[in-house]
Amino acid sequence: MQPSKGRPRGGGAGQESRVEPLDGHDPVPAEEAGQLRYDDPWYDALASGWGESSDGAQAQPVVPSARREGEAAADVYLEVQRSAAFQEVRRRYRKFVVPASVAFFTWYVGYVVTATTAPELMARPVAGAVNVAMVAGLGQFLSTFLLTWAYARHARLRRDRAALELRWDTQELTRGVSGGVS
Repeated sequence: MQPSKGRPRGGGAGQESRVEPLDGHDPVPAEEAGQLRYDDPWYDALASGWGESSDGAQAQPVVPSARREGEAAADVYLEVQRSAAFQEVRRRYRKFVVPASVAFFTWYVGYVVTATTAPELMARPVAGAVNVAMVAGLGQFLSTFLLTWAYARHARLRRDRAALELRWDTQELTRGVSGGVS
């Protein structure tokens, strides 16, 4: 049970009490609920220099239209997605991931099926107390690390540079659409 920290306790009979705001602000009226406002306690307008008037009073900052900029940014991302460079990065990704996933899944299912259908094969000793099942199980771990290394190497050599260039191009295009503000 949590301590009440000085707050009055409810009767516990299913009654609901009104939640009072902790910061002293009134709840947002329904007619203003759709408007964007900066009442965020983490937003420090004075520290950032926004909203200061000449007499020292804080004015409400103007919030740009997020919908218009979001639609323009979405157009930029669709344009990049349709580009030949993006399609090439995706093709290189699929060219590695699909065969590697199929091979690893086949290897894993083969291990499980063999362990359940041929226990005498898996119990055959290889060296001392080590049997075929132990070697194949350790092979599962080894193949996982090997596949991870191969994926990272493939990404570094075949995709990372092209993907980074696409990222920079996309950021430049969205920065241009939003008027230089990122």
